[in-house]
Amino acid sequence: MPFNIPNTLTWGRIALIPLFVGVFYLPESVLSPAQQNLVSTAIFIIAAVTDWFDGYLARSLEQTSAFGAFLDPVADKLMVAAALILLVQLGRADALIAVIIIGREITISALREWMAKVGQSASVAVAYIGKLKTAAQMTAIPMLLYNAPLLTLDVRTLGNVLIYVAAALTLWSMGYYLHRAMPLLRAHDGGPKGG
Repeated sequence: MPFNIPNTLTWGRIALIPLFVGVFYLPESVLSPAQQNLVSTAIFIIAAVTDWFDGYLARSLEQTSAFGAFLDPVADKLMVAAALILLVQLGRADALIAVIIIGREITISALREWMAKVGQSASVAVAYIGKLKTAAQMTAIPMLLYNAPLLTLDVRTLGNVLIYVAAALTLWSMGYYLHRAMPLLRAHDGGPKGG
């Protein structure tokens, strides 16, 4: 397990998750609801910026590794799943949206793992539609966490619109990846089942 700057940033992103969740369990005497919203939004944005930054550093410093390639998307999915579950609990997102987005992440992660095992990982490499989905959800989530007007902007309403856009793009991107993988899935159908 190589310890370099990008991997350290990724581990730091994972370490932020309990802090991010814990903000909403602090008593109001420590943080008011508005402060909880602000702090959780800041933590999520820091995690999102760190995600971009560790990828950039891995490429520019030539510190890419198989472990880093595995850990980075895991950190992303854990943070997004934690945020969506919190938003459902807070009544700011529909449970169906959370199920769609989290379910898609699990499905495509499993698909990518299987495609890598059969030497066809390039067939389900990240596509433009996947990047659009990520951009929509990473914009919507902090807006829903913030949950208050910002100057003249109705952040809550815009966040609600974007999370539905993200869910639609999630389904679209899942369909795209499954369609790309379908010939290989059919070719390997009937093999031994794994647990």
